[in-house]
Amino acid sequence: MKISVIIPVYNRPQMVKRAILSVLNQTEVAHEVLVINDGSTDETVQVLASFEPHIHVIHQLNRGVSAARNAGIKQASGDWLALLDSDDAVSYTHLTLPTN
Repeated sequence: MKISVIIPVYNRPQMVKRAILSVLNQTEVAHEVLVINDGSTDETVQVLASFEPHIHVIHQLNRGVSAARNAGIKQASGDWLALLDSDDAVSYTHLTLPTN
């Protein structure tokens, strides 16, 4: 079973950093982590770049969180989707992601 984690973000560099780290620090690694940059105008782009190639970043013009989630869903290749907001974090007790 493959899990795709989808994280939409707009102008939240420190919060998205925490969200990404919470996914990458799981005991089992997600199949893919898709972060959709919804037209950020601050240092969010640089923060996301610092995590590549461990995440896949999709850039789009600012169209809102729903459009960003939908863009991630369209690109996801996992069997299951885990939607995570950029200001949230995953606790290892709440979500265990299987390896490939």
